[in-house]
Amino acid sequence: MANESLAEIPPDRWDPTLLLHGLDAMAEWVVVVDARSCIAYLNTPYADFLEVDPLAAVGRPVSEVIENTRMPEVVASGKAELAQLQLVRGHHMIAHRYPIRAGGRVIGAIGTVIYHDTWEWRQMNAQVRALEAEVDYYRQALDARAGARWQLTDVVGESEAMCTLNAKVRKIAPGDASVLIRGESGTGKELYAHALHRLSERADGPFIKLNCAAIPEQLLEAELFGYEEGAFTGARKGGKPGKFQLAHGGTLFLDEIGDMPPAMQVKLLRVLQDREVEAVGATRLVPVDVRVIAATHRPLEALVERGEFREDLFYRINVVPLAIPPLRERREDIPGLARHLLARLAERRGRRCPTLGDAALACLCRHAWPGNVRELENVLEAAFYLGGSHLDVDDLPEALRGAAVTPERSTRSLRATLAEAERQALERALGECGGNRTQAARCLGIAKSSLYEKLARHGLGGERDAG
Repeated sequence: MANESLAEIPPDRWDPTLLLHGLDAMAEWVVVVDARSCIAYLNTPYADFLEVDPLAAVGRPVSEVIENTRMPEVVASGKAELAQLQLVRGHHMIAHRYPIRAGGRVIGAIGTVIYHDTWEWRQMNAQVRALEAEVDYYRQALDARAGARWQLTDVVGESEAMCTLNAKVRKIAPGDASVLIRGESGTGKELYAHALHRLSERADGPFIKLNCAAIPEQLLEAELFGYEEGAFTGARKGGKPGKFQLAHGGTLFLDEIGDMPPAMQVKLLRVLQDREVEAVGATRLVPVDVRVIAATHRPLEALVERGEFREDLFYRINVVPLAIPPLRERREDIPGLARHLLARLAERRGRRCPTLGDAALACLCRHAWPGNVRELENVLEAAFYLGGSHLDVDDLPEALRGAAVTPERSTRSLRATLAEAERQALERALGECGGNRTQAARCLGIAKSSLYEKLARHGLGGERDAG
């Protein structure tokens, strides 16, 4: 069998002597200890450096043979320690240490010295940095040409709400209608803006973005529409094109449009209606061919009622609305999303992707995630750097640990957690819609038939809406 261990293979099918010779042939130094942290094996290169007899070292406590060793700590904790600095015989080395498990318990540990001194590590690190710099150069060149980095395949989520949203994106992307992306902070509004551009007929054109909340009001007009030479003190010689001019033939993404000052709303509306731009200090109008995608986390309808956002501009940008559900309303996506984010972190840092324990995953599924996917990414990044090859509850921030479950109940509790989250979402939607199941299904982004099935499963059934 492909997954059988050496201990399960009959002796006539493999040669342990060959294995030991292979370990002796490695450039890395290897030590194996048993459950008492006594040496069970020391390969010859390591023994030569330590100036000990590898056979005589067997059975001795590892701390008597290797100074500053942490092998006993790995046996005791059951947690791996990767790329750790260790001083041995005056040399700063870099070592990996892994627990060895069998039958659900730690029976020993294996340690390898991968760099014999820090000079070797610095040489390797210099090579890696050179390769990273080269990759970054080509990535930036590609981004400068195409503009949009992400596409719909970068969206992680198999929940019904996300599948419905992605299907809508595919339908509206080829058109030229303005799109308003709504969603809480951290839900991935910019990702969907990129995806819309990549799926559109303008994919070969530029993708230009502007955060309306990040530009001071007095500079926003020049950023959007550009300026002519001499338009104001400090103006660049020759002038500067604005975001609309740069996006000609492509897509302009206006993020946080709800924070745009009222004076600029009037000028933006005129450009959207007339498809012409007048740069600051210019005396002529320049036609522009731009598709506008806007995004906001603010309640624009309430801003319109208060007179803080123009109603005519709202209707102009809200031709096709897209609502991205918050993470707490699609908790079934959290396991896959967490593993995807960890794999991306591991690839970025050149490390092996850690596994995520069931108890830790249950904690993630219980959390409310007010910061949505961005908050989940930050939590996992902290755990990634603080934990080892296996992330457990203790590796998560303290705020999440209160939702911990015991390992013995973790699988059942995770299932129960997702079921309870779904039940709460159903009850909340029905309450907000006054019991109208058709409206509740629309709010949840699912089909009515799916809503009825879920209501029955959770014992929330009842009469269907008339008609």
